[in-house]
Amino acid sequence: MSQNQIVNKEDLVVRFAGDSGDGMQLSGTLFSDASALTGNDIATFPDYPAEIRAPHNTVAGVSGYQVHVGNHIYSSGDKCDILVAMNPASFKSNLKWAKKGATVIVDIDTFTDDGMSKAGYSEDPFTDELERAYTIIKAPITSFTAHVGDEMGLDKKTTEKSRNMFALGIIFYMTHKTLDQTFAYLERKFAKKPDVVKLNKSVLTEGYEYADKIEAIHSHIYEVAHAEMPKGRYRNITGNVATAWGLLAASEKSGRRLFLGSYPITPATDVMVELAKHKSLGARVFQAEDEIAGICSAIGASYAGALACTSTSGPGLSLKSEALGLAVMTELPLVVIDVQRGGPSTGLPTKTEQSDLDQALYGRNGEAPLVVVAASSSANCFYWAFNAAKIALEHMTPVILLTDGYLGNGSQLFRIPSMADMPAINPPLATPNDPDYRPFRRDPETFARQWALPGMEGLRHRVGGLEKCPDGPLSTDPENHALMVHNRQEKVDRVANYIPEQTVEGDPNADLLVVGWGGTSGALTLAVEELNAEGKKVAYTHFNYICPLPKNTGDILRRYKKIVVCELNSGQFAGYLRTKFPECPMTQYNKIMGLPFEVGELKAEFERLLNQ
Repeated sequence: MSQNQIVNKEDLVVRFAGDSGDGMQLSGTLFSDASALTGNDIATFPDYPAEIRAPHNTVAGVSGYQVHVGNHIYSSGDKCDILVAMNPASFKSNLKWAKKGATVIVDIDTFTDDGMSKAGYSEDPFTDELERAYTIIKAPITSFTAHVGDEMGLDKKTTEKSRNMFALGIIFYMTHKTLDQTFAYLERKFAKKPDVVKLNKSVLTEGYEYADKIEAIHSHIYEVAHAEMPKGRYRNITGNVATAWGLLAASEKSGRRLFLGSYPITPATDVMVELAKHKSLGARVFQAEDEIAGICSAIGASYAGALACTSTSGPGLSLKSEALGLAVMTELPLVVIDVQRGGPSTGLPTKTEQSDLDQALYGRNGEAPLVVVAASSSANCFYWAFNAAKIALEHMTPVILLTDGYLGNGSQLFRIPSMADMPAINPPLATPNDPDYRPFRRDPETFARQWALPGMEGLRHRVGGLEKCPDGPLSTDPENHALMVHNRQEKVDRVANYIPEQTVEGDPNADLLVVGWGGTSGALTLAVEELNAEGKKVAYTHFNYICPLPKNTGDILRRYKKIVVCELNSGQFAGYLRTKFPECPMTQYNKIMGLPFEVGELKAEFERLLNQ
């Protein structure tokens, strides 16, 4: 490969698309891993079909995986530079995600009359106009793969499973990468199946060599800029795994054993799966029979002195709401991980949405305040899980951590921190035989009660879901109820004294303030940066602390005449801010399609607002 054939790029977006059984998630993961190991920053976006098993070769069954690689990557990217489409359905549904001029690699063997008919094509999709708009590589992926399998004497079913390796080989050639890392993965993954290792390595090599022979590919070889990142140990990590690790770190720093009581639900299940791997670190995982049992077991573990957690998504959070009220009333620490998805009801289980903010803020019986925080990237799910646990333990309150499907299933490079650098966590444990102990006596600064664990000498007490008075006995006195409601709210409000102030990025003399929260951070950051580079006056503030809000939130919002709140719902955070700061004029930009924001659409909206 001569040097003048290579195009240098700051970043590159590759999208793999095929039927649910075509291995697109694995291909995307292997490409992102190889990119990270060769020095690129990465961000990924798995785009699973919402149906459990749609009919083969139909648009409803298409599975995608987008990888954005380069230097200083914020998001998984908008449109792709290279699209792999393993069948007509994936070509039809994913071509809209390809940039004009992109390279599109198709498995031409699948473009049979039957395959095209199932995808909804009535005629040949490869028109002259289409081939002028894109570089179409019609690769005989299925037949080349079958030839390799035939030479090895393997059956058709086994052989067809490795078609994705042929496509991956082409991508490795086009992105100027070696096959070594993927060879090593295959040898580890299929160590007990040498024929499968040999088949996949052979097909991967065949795809690489095929690309070397295709003249149309030679002008589309890319060298992607390496990332400039601080020294340290890095790994490619999904948001759900990062969340699990953050909880493990909080367990170590607090000295409290970690307990997760949970029930499997898409897209949150991997938090439970990851924690179940770490019994050696003291994690205890209980897979309950339903969502209610999951959170109630966690409340029991919290009462017994554990760092107690439960994980779910929107429908499961609804089922947990009564027990959340119990945790609020008993004032026990509890971390609730909500990996949001499209709703309502079962909604779109594989699609991302910021759908549960109102439910997190208000979805309980009576006056039941708790803390709500939100992660903003796959990697920082680690830090927000740790932070949620720290707040819960130190302030004796339930904390809901909002992530979403985009963060939970997506991945980024994560710099593994030293535990010595993580902040201390100091739960307010009671002292055995303390003659002044009262169950709901409060710290004068935090307003948190002390945590007396079962078995602590001399500290027996009753606690439950009925209203108490400050000394502990049950009480239905009206004035006491009003006092306890006030005290529980005051405890949550005082958390604001222990969190950092809100910051603003971008042009200091901006005409427009962009407001975001949670998992939209990457696209919003890049959109504002690009507009600032073009001379547009735009500022940006992103919220991770939702309830309570940082103490200077009102001061920031009142400085701007134009404010746009951007979120993947119909305006839940905007409505919340309006209740707090009705004097601040706010517009909304909302997207409710089960998809993350694109930088291009955000820039267009911000420019429209600037020009009003």
